[in-house]
Amino acid sequence: MHRSRKHKIFGGVCGGIAEKFGLPPTLVRILFILSCIIPGPQFLIYIAMWIFIPKAPAGPAHHY
Repeated sequence: MHRSRKHKIFGGVCGGIAEKFGLPPTLVRILFILSCIIPGPQFLIYIAMWIFIPKAPAGPAHHY
């Protein structure tokens, strides 16, 4: 799993999850926000994923 470079607002975590499972990034973001209603360590998990999950590899370099 990688953090998304394309679907990124803060760290690309939700975008990376969306790409991994073939879901719309907006849906994953909404589900994350809704999960914050339930007490728990959602923000800490998000920050840990931001730190430990690498960015997606850069696309091929274009040389003109």
